[in-house]
Amino acid sequence: MKVSVFRKEHFNAAHRLNNPSWSEEKNQAIFGKCNNPSFHGHNYELFVELFGEIDPDTGYVYDMKILSDLIKEHVLNKFDHKNLNLDTDEFSKLNPTAENIAVVIWNILREKIDRRFELKIRLYETERNFVEYNGN
Repeated sequence: MKVSVFRKEHFNAAHRLNNPSWSEEKNQAIFGKCNNPSFHGHNYELFVELFGEIDPDTGYVYDMKILSDLIKEHVLNKFDHKNLNLDTDEFSKLNPTAENIAVVIWNILREKIDRRFELKIRLYETERNFVEYNGN
């Protein structure tokens, strides 16, 4: 019997969407306000989903305290209250769109979580805009 479990977290971060190989005009036309040279910020809502078999001994799919600690250590400590463009290695050369942030978080956590669990990341950049990534 397989079940999904979810951990919700929150972090704040600033970023600027910009392609350095484009002109300022093209960046402004494509990214609009998100291309502000002084950056802008979001209150991100992060949902980490693990899908797997229920352990008959614990009744857990995954120990949520362990999942919470992994997210805090490897994601929140790295990205919370940071300028993603300037303060992180992950986005020094990668445009920090919601899509790219979700993929980066998935890659970070995939290394830490046993492959027998399916992993999906849902990231809300705003109340109405969100992305999901499951490794495919």
